[in-house]
Amino acid sequence: MEIKRNNQNIFKKSINKINDIKQLKVGVILLVLLLIVSIFAPVFATHDPYSLGDEMIAAPSSTHYLGTDGLGRDVFSMIIYGTRTSLMIGIVAALISGVIGTLLGGIAGFFGGKLDRLLTEINNIFLMMPTFFLILIVVALFGSSLINVMLIIGLTSWVGNARLMRAQAMSLRERTFIMGAYSIGEKKWKILLKHIIPNGIFPIIANTTMIISGAILTEASLSFLGLGDPNVVSWGQIIYNGREYMTSAWWISTFAGIVVVLTVLSFYLIGDGLNRVLSPKLHDQN
Repeated sequence: MEIKRNNQNIFKKSINKINDIKQLKVGVILLVLLLIVSIFAPVFATHDPYSLGDEMIAAPSSTHYLGTDGLGRDVFSMIIYGTRTSLMIGIVAALISGVIGTLLGGIAGFFGGKLDRLLTEINNIFLMMPTFFLILIVVALFGSSLINVMLIIGLTSWVGNARLMRAQAMSLRERTFIMGAYSIGEKKWKILLKHIIPNGIFPIIANTTMIISGAILTEASLSFLGLGDPNVVSWGQIIYNGREYMTSAWWISTFAGIVVVLTVLSFYLIGDGLNRVLSPKLHDQN
């Protein structure tokens, strides 16, 4: 019976790992498609997304694949170019979040003491803040340019990464190879940057991938509220422009909303897949 139970557990873990890899592959395929569209946007777009046309609120046709909006702009071309904006905001904001969270979490967990308590309190303050409303206030005060949006999203989304890195650093600093680095005279900062962060970065990678989807949703929400950058095309802006035509021209907001959902789904699948593949303990719990 014990042998049978062990075989069942091994079989179950193998199936779970295969499913995790499939999930990761689906997310990567969706992401690669999005990257191809964003890089070759001029090739895929059938019209200039900024040019005003004569056919206003035109239904999807062979001329305008996804119809036109209230200003006669081609919705298909706007969505194609909006891919660039959304991916840029998501990736840049996530990189800012990853760098800040990794450094602050690594410092807090590795050095400990008063520095750890100080950084933990800062972390707690950010946790208690209503992040989206803070972003709204900052954008309203300093403007809604693309750079401002990327910076404020990145500077308010590092808390999760810092908590993960702190836990990793607290665990790793007790390992034998870290003690060995101390014994040969390596300085603390060098140990942190050379050993602690590289060995504890895997959960951060998975979490940062999910932050990209959150950043894209935040930008879409800002644009939907009219607080996005008016000088660039984004999916949230398209949804915002189509809100008053939902009953008569459903295609304006609907197709942009579908693309947002697929993009967020792709990053979620990648982040969750990486988390499962890189975390053996998760498989043991399953």
